[in-house]
Amino acid sequence: MDVWLLPLAYDTAQHGAWWPDSILGRTWIMFGFGAQAVFAARFLVQWLASERAGKSIVPIAFWYLSMAGGIMLLAYAVFWKQDAVTALGQSTGMVVYFRNLVLIKKERERENPLAS
Repeated sequence: MDVWLLPLAYDTAQHGAWWPDSILGRTWIMFGFGAQAVFAARFLVQWLASERAGKSIVPIAFWYLSMAGGIMLLAYAVFWKQDAVTALGQSTGMVVYFRNLVLIKKERERENPLAS
């Protein structure tokens, strides 16, 4: 095996490790935690917006956080974990998040046609 492939092979062997020994592995784990934090933040945003409104609502920030967290988790699943189940789950969820953002944009354009 070529010497330049050794770090990649070493990192690949650590994909299932809780806390890898390599900097690359630890960076991916921290990225995964960050992705999960972004994805989880959407519920905090939704809860606070609903409390403020006094009724259950889903603010646009919920969909943007869903999309950002979904993209990050998809990258983590594909490039680090190489997990087809998580990748499929995140990619199908993003269709819903994107569609909701499109519907919100269309609604805003109908309400205020001069703003677009």
